Amino acid sequence: MGALQDKVAIVLGAAGDGNMGQVIARQYAAEGAKVVVAGRNIDRFKPFADEIGGSAFESDITSRDDMFALVDFAKKTYGKVDIGVNATGWGLLKSLTDTTEADLDKMVAIQFKGPYFFFQALIGAMDKGGSIIQISSATATIMLEAHSAYMGTKAGIDHVIRTIANEYGTRGIRANSISPGVTATPMAGDSLSYPPVLEAFVKEYPLGRIGTADDIAHAAVWLARDECFMSGTNLQVNGGLTLRRNPSGAELFSVMPAAAIAHLTS
Repeated sequence: MGALQDKVAIVLGAAGDGNMGQVIARQYAAEGAKVVVAGRNIDRFKPFADEIGGSAFESDITSRDDMFALVDFAKKTYGKVDIGVNATGWGLLKSLTDTTEADLDKMVAIQFKGPYFFFQALIGAMDKGGSIIQISSATATIMLEAHSAYMGTKAGIDHVIRTIANEYGTRGIRANSISPGVTATPMAGDSLSYPPVLEAFVKEYPLGRIGTADDIAHAAVWLARDECFMSGTNLQVNGGLTLRRNPSGAELFSVMPAAAIAHLTS
């Protein structure tokens, strides 16, 4: 019997092939949970939902109506909601002064307002307690240049998670964040394929490697288990990165051009 046998989970942000949301959803299913995977463009992830024996629901995190409809769908389909995971994000890399109002509005909608709506819906549906999990980022704690809008909204929603833990713990609802560092996922794009860029990050990790989506999925399983007596915490699942730092912009810039040339001509 799996660690999440007979649990019902929603994993929001599972539309991309092999992204962190899908890896978490797959692990939940392997542990016995019924999983609703959600995101935009259902045609992209409906086959994945079928593969893991779950359900797919098309939704836009920036829509409050969609978030409540998603949670309502999960409850009507499986009779309850035990676990809610938000794995959405937008990795905008822009300096603070170059970030436009449109950029900021989009970032706030995806990484603050949308999760807030999702959590509201989950709290309303978790009649017998449950686990709410926000996928955050090490950069909500430590620095990475040209990332201020991303970092600020991740840090802000982490604090909302703490308020949920404080206010709704009496109902048996636990709320926690998980903070990866740089992770080998589609969101990281091609940048990590350049060895000098990868090495600039790896040397800052005490455990000697960057993270994987599996690392995060295993932590998400533990937070979802009934035996987990933790709430209001930000788990730094990033190999000790927050003991050190991310490489500076100057360090990355100094290796990226050479790495790009070597990559393109190899």
